[in-house]
Amino acid sequence: MGYAISIAAITCLVMTLAVLFFPKFKIGRFSVSSYWVITLIGAAVLLVSGTVSPKGVGTALVTDSAINPLKILVLFISMTVLSIFLDELGFFKFLANWSLGRAGKSQVKLFVMLYVTVAILTVFTSNDIIILSFTPFVCYFAKNAHIDPIPYLAAEFIAANTWSMALIIGNPTNIYLVTAAGGDFVSYARVMLLPTLAAGIVSCVLLFLLYFKKFSKPIIATPDVVEMKDKLSLWVGIVHLGVCTLVLAMASYIGIEMWLVSLISVISLLICNIVIALLRRKKPILLANCMKRAPWELIPFVISMFVIVEALGQNGVTARIFTLLGNSYPVWKYGISSFFASNLINNIPMSVLFSSILANISSNLSAIYATVIGSNLGACLTPIGALAGIMWGTILKEHGLKFGYIDFFKIGITIAIPALLSALFVLKIVIEF
Repeated sequence: MGYAISIAAITCLVMTLAVLFFPKFKIGRFSVSSYWVITLIGAAVLLVSGTVSPKGVGTALVTDSAINPLKILVLFISMTVLSIFLDELGFFKFLANWSLGRAGKSQVKLFVMLYVTVAILTVFTSNDIIILSFTPFVCYFAKNAHIDPIPYLAAEFIAANTWSMALIIGNPTNIYLVTAAGGDFVSYARVMLLPTLAAGIVSCVLLFLLYFKKFSKPIIATPDVVEMKDKLSLWVGIVHLGVCTLVLAMASYIGIEMWLVSLISVISLLICNIVIALLRRKKPILLANCMKRAPWELIPFVISMFVIVEALGQNGVTARIFTLLGNSYPVWKYGISSFFASNLINNIPMSVLFSSILANISSNLSAIYATVIGSNLGACLTPIGALAGIMWGTILKEHGLKFGYIDFFKIGITIAIPALLSALFVLKIVIEF
């Protein structure tokens, strides 16, 4: 047991330090993220040392169950590709520009429009994609308008990581925790819409109060004109995302697994893209760009963390953690503990670990949804909380903006903790009534 704990702890500690100090390193012409390499090494040490059974891990990876990490990865990456397709066509930039255009000269309107736009898009796509798409655009527009970009960057980031818990497809942690417990699209939405609304309202109001004094200066820039040139491909992408989301909502009723729905949707989209390219006698560049931007690094990362959690489970560690947390007050205990655990080991490893712990709890439903809330809002406390925070910080550095750990934490502690408590309070009411 001691060896498994030591390797897991060292892996998570080194991964955290890597996120802060050397997030990427180069191998020849390629830039590689350090977080998944470190977890892969940790998992390999556990397998080679015999601390975890390779046969047990192999069985878990091929078993036909909801907790199979390969199915969860297929679901998340497929949904991400659907969103990337629209982003490559400029859809998100168009909507961001449209929102900014409606703001006129008012920074208050700009703040509200940006927050609402990000919130709506995140619900139906993915928080990571929205952050990757909107952050560079907000940086550019703020510089052009001679206004402070921080209020809008904070609003975009917090809105994306708050409203991502509304539907199961908004965050890979939602997908992992809920599908591992056998949940479905509709039952998830019934429980989580009101807690998300509560957290969303609280975060928006607190952000507005925090930056209100900076909104007095008028906007002097004019938004760019963004044209949607490839309208055929755009509508093909919108229809695929819409139909996929609709079928996901009915998946449990028609007896089809969610990962299969998303995979079929992506295959259909790719076929349509190839056909359109052939008819135009062009290479399917759009398809290639989507594949390049897909989050393939999540595959070794999630599988490695799955191996580490398996090692902890086989050595009795997860059972001991469950003993500490117990069955009582599941909403508060699991919601708060998952929130802070996300900022120790990142919210994806936390979700893998907690899904194993949650298998032991009798009041499973309350604890699962509380952990979902903790995993999403935990991303708003420190940059370590989620991969979204890591990506966001990297983009800000590329645009010459200094926003360190302490700056992030100041905003996080002001916004994230009240939003967490409000979401957990409403969740408790929803579960009980």
